[in-house]
Amino acid sequence: MSETYDRNCTNCPRLAELLADVQERYPEYHARPVPSFGSTSPRLLIVGLAPGMHGANATGRAFTGDYAGVLLYETLHAIGIASRPQSISVDDGLELAGTRITNAVKCLPPQNKPVAAEVNACASKFLVHELAEVNRDGGVLLALGGISHKAIIRTLGLRQADYRFAHAAEHHLPDGRVLVDSYHCSRYNTSTRRLTPDMFMHAVERAARLAQVGRFAS
Repeated sequence: MSETYDRNCTNCPRLAELLADVQERYPEYHARPVPSFGSTSPRLLIVGLAPGMHGANATGRAFTGDYAGVLLYETLHAIGIASRPQSISVDDGLELAGTRITNAVKCLPPQNKPVAAEVNACASKFLVHELAEVNRDGGVLLALGGISHKAIIRTLGLRQADYRFAHAAEHHLPDGRVLVDSYHCSRYNTSTRRLTPDMFMHAVERAARLAQVGRFAS
């Protein structure tokens, strides 16, 4: 899957400038584009937003080292997808069954808010290939948040108006795959109770059941 990752990508000037500054201030951090993680031929692809400053941007693995990753990996472990309930580092031995995790934007954005041009640039270079790797026979895409949902729809060449984002919504795509939506498992969403652990479990479990991964594997 080499076409889904370029460690030295600097296509987005604003993000490249920020990463250069972070590398100087935190030389021990990964501080580069963060690769996707998990199965190389997934039946389920989980698409988040972007690396967090002291999370994936530091560790080099998606949703690892930040608050959002706690709920994500605990949920994936409970469903039988993740071999461990915690993702600590890139060399902790964690494995995902039939599942891959990525972000719509691979680089840390200022204030965790990528602009549309950055989302589009990353999608056209990386996400398009990651989506292509997902099994066409029953494959499932799980979008964590509205930006990820829109990035998937745009990358697949579909109309946003035909696929409205809503928590736990299911969208049957023309190619036979299914897109499932969830609110992002961010600290803000969980602390405000916009997203509860039960709500998140419901959406992820549904995606896993449709994809037949984890404890739902046939």
